[in-house]
Amino acid sequence: MKQLISLVVIFGILFLVGLTLAQEHGHQQDEGYRQANQVQTQEAEGHGEEGQPESDAVHHESETHGAKHGGLGRVLPLWSVLPFIGILLSIAIFPLIAPVFWHHHFGKVSAFWALLFAIPFYFAYRGDAFYEIVHIYLIDYIPFIILLWGLFTASGGILLRGTLAGKPVINTIFLIIGTILASWMGTTGAAMLLIRPVIRANAKRKSKKHIVIFFIFLVANIGGSLTPLGDPPLFLGFLHGVPFFWTLNILPHMLLVSAIVIVIFFILDTIIYRREGAISEESETKEPLKVEGIHNLLFLAGIMGAVLMSGMWKIGDVTILGVHKGIQDILREVLIVLMGLLSLWTTKKAVRAANEFTWFPIKEVAYLFAGIFMTIIPALAMLRAGTEGSLAVIINAVKEPWNYFWITGALSSFLDNAPTYLTFFNTALGRLGLTEAEVTQILKGLINHPAGAQFVTYLKAISAGAVFFGANTYIGNAPNFMVRSIAEENKIPMPSFFGYMIWSCGILLPVFLVVTFVFF
Repeated sequence: MKQLISLVVIFGILFLVGLTLAQEHGHQQDEGYRQANQVQTQEAEGHGEEGQPESDAVHHESETHGAKHGGLGRVLPLWSVLPFIGILLSIAIFPLIAPVFWHHHFGKVSAFWALLFAIPFYFAYRGDAFYEIVHIYLIDYIPFIILLWGLFTASGGILLRGTLAGKPVINTIFLIIGTILASWMGTTGAAMLLIRPVIRANAKRKSKKHIVIFFIFLVANIGGSLTPLGDPPLFLGFLHGVPFFWTLNILPHMLLVSAIVIVIFFILDTIIYRREGAISEESETKEPLKVEGIHNLLFLAGIMGAVLMSGMWKIGDVTILGVHKGIQDILREVLIVLMGLLSLWTTKKAVRAANEFTWFPIKEVAYLFAGIFMTIIPALAMLRAGTEGSLAVIINAVKEPWNYFWITGALSSFLDNAPTYLTFFNTALGRLGLTEAEVTQILKGLINHPAGAQFVTYLKAISAGAVFFGANTYIGNAPNFMVRSIAEENKIPMPSFFGYMIWSCGILLPVFLVVTFVFF
């Protein structure tokens, strides 16, 4: 154990020195930006813009500053993603080789990798680095955690009592219901609502981890593919001109994947159930099913309503530490917190106690993803840089619909699937010479563009890949880690990071191959 910690520390020092050496390159890049700004200023003066109002000058400066941030992905070295790889390996390995250490210090490990990247990154790129760090926490991480907290809190106040045996048919019905709900209340909302009843129904089962794994596949991922409420990348597409109900076009893809996975689950669960022997129900008193804390459904609906409101109502924006944030987004987060607090205030403590509700799962996710979001900055910046970044080989490899499906999906398995979706969404627009204004018209059938049919095929591939492949890892989608944490808290021995990937690759990748041959 001491040797492993020593290796981690040595690696950290080497990375710190390496990225600090990039500081000179960062200064050279800043000088290039300054020279470009001087040229732009001179050109503006030559065109009679020297008398522009102060507000226009500020706007021009803001645009130039934004261009600097956009250029960061072109200069970051590929090895700057090493801390991201490091935190993923820590999540995968430490629970196996040092479970006690990990349980007590996972937050410190996350902070170590975050600081290992952030400190040299700031010294190398100064203002650009500060902007990227503030941006990812203000625009991505904080809304992510607030939404998870709200859904976790409200769903934790809903208790299903009664005798419900975890037979294969019952478990399959749970998965079907969850898969349907996921597109309308979000994968996180559906997962948080149903995971505890599923665990409670299978309390007497000896083998339960496969049930949770398939729950993650279907409820926490695949089921959220039909509306922008289902999964963050689809919501991002909605914000960029994709009509709300257009994603119903991938219903055939979703039905094919769901049907195959559900059939596999039913067969597997039936085999395991029979090996364990039938659960005796004669000796126990059957208790009728009833739901307590059902008023929390109103708070869940309020949370989803706040999310939808933020996408449809544009109020304006404010600037916080140089980052523009929509007022409607701030209002959304306030409303979500309010829904969570109302759930806490109006739900009896006995209900949450009977639900075995604790704050550890959300705490674990908050600590670990704070590090993940920090260390993921260079990978996302390189993706945004497109063919001019260190990941250009990936962008250039995307040509056919199946390329969009698999490459968007592969990256979404490990990176944030929302910016991955947007990267390839914009790549498709650029390849076909389309604008966002034309997207809505094409998808609504208002114009007959020569590239319209091809773009629709690309968008189906991007949408399906971003949502489906999130099931491949624990970090592929927000609720995956939460479900795993809740299961472990209920004494279900879940597989490790790589152990889970054995399940997902063995079951899902062949299914995705079928989807490829049928649709792409």
